[in-house]
Amino acid sequence: MGALVPFLAWRHVRSRALQSALTVGGVAVGVAVLIVALSLTNGFVDELVSSTLRATPHVSLQPWSADGSLPADDALLRMLTDEPEVLAVAPFVAGQALVARRASASLGISARQGYAQLLGIDPEAHARVLDLPALSLAAGAFAQQDGIVLGSSLAAQLGVIDGDEVVLREIGGRTLTLRVAGTFRVGNELIDAVVAYVPLERLQAYLDLEDRWSGVHVRLLDATGASAAGERLGDRYSLRPTSWERLFSGLLQQLRLQKAVISVVVFLIVLVAAMGIANVLVLAVAEKTGEIAVLRTLGASARQVMAVFTLEGALLGGLGTALGALLGTGVAAYFRWQPYPLPGDLYFITQLPVEVQAFDVAWVCAVSLATSVLASLLPARRAAGLRPAEVLR
Repeated sequence: MGALVPFLAWRHVRSRALQSALTVGGVAVGVAVLIVALSLTNGFVDELVSSTLRATPHVSLQPWSADGSLPADDALLRMLTDEPEVLAVAPFVAGQALVARRASASLGISARQGYAQLLGIDPEAHARVLDLPALSLAAGAFAQQDGIVLGSSLAAQLGVIDGDEVVLREIGGRTLTLRVAGTFRVGNELIDAVVAYVPLERLQAYLDLEDRWSGVHVRLLDATGASAAGERLGDRYSLRPTSWERLFSGLLQQLRLQKAVISVVVFLIVLVAAMGIANVLVLAVAEKTGEIAVLRTLGASARQVMAVFTLEGALLGGLGTALGALLGTGVAAYFRWQPYPLPGDLYFITQLPVEVQAFDVAWVCAVSLATSVLASLLPARRAAGLRPAEVLR
């Protein structure tokens, strides 16, 4: 009787070929859609994080002092650079101001203004910490101390382009006129709509911080360990660390929540397909009532009868899961090999990002197979509970 269970299970699957094929197809579609959806979500998350890190240091080290500044100290930079987990460092000065475009009656241009987080930097030093080509292009204007690089959304809000003049107005009322030397876009509005880079020495003079820094930007060898590395460096040099993970913790939580919601919604497709397996097995039990009674009379146990229909559900779910995994990873691989273009004026990326993670494929397949087996248990128990004498009578 050992080979009886798989023999009967496979025979039942083959005897209802059309229904079995439709059921397997339903499971396959659900698994494939879930894998592709998770791969797209992973791709968007990775692209958003990597683009954000282009304009965000892995760690910012700032003083605990009340005025928020520390003496300019090249020795501190050298010591930080010698740390094993540090790739590059650069000093910065931070401030806040209103950035305004002057009105021009002759040209019919109205005045516009917006809030900006000012960062005074040395473009040569920050080229090793950040990955913003606009800063390298603006190096000449920074050397002349009259350039400013704006986030693309902030520039659009002001209605300015390269070469236009803007006026900075600090809370105390002081003003500073600079010329737009370039713009940048990373796709994160928390940066594109707020941040502006200006020459380090010019901002020091504007904020009365000559020979002082607001802190040091640090680029690490491993961005994923920014929080732990920042704590170690902060303790070692008595500075207050702020990692990019902490700075954008809300955004990261939203992205994780988005992935979870997508997983739940698309999983419903797999659940519906599993109900299809249950439906097929219920019909099979109804049709095979006489066969079940004969098997029980010939000595088959209730456990063996239950195993037949449970294995049948596992076969349907397993075939559908395997086919769906191949289909889903195949579609994802196609989009990686042949990227789907996206309009650059609407998105911060120019092609559809796809990132297949082995863990996602594994848990999707495991959940699909488990759901299929669970869906088969009810009709399997019903088949095992049939009384041969009553059926044959």
